[in-house]
Amino acid sequence: MKHASPETIARLETLRALLRRRDGLRERRPGVFHLKSRSFLHFHEDPAGVFADVKLGDEFQRFRVTTQREQRALVQRIDEHLSRG
Repeated sequence: MKHASPETIARLETLRALLRRRDGLRERRPGVFHLKSRSFLHFHEDPAGVFADVKLGDEFQRFRVTTQREQRALVQRIDEHLSRG
């Protein structure tokens, strides 16, 4: 699975804007987010869709984010993770 292309990253602008509003998350490069000083989220794509790799613990977990429903579910998971500190 390859990293998301600039075109795919641009199509995720609504999701990226939501993520930029979360305290502690910083978009270092388009589509690459850090939490404090650590890598936290980046995007991949393949014929099955667009995916986000998110570090919600010790390892990255992959979430499909092709649809708006999937994107909302991801934001909810991230909010839960951030609220736990």
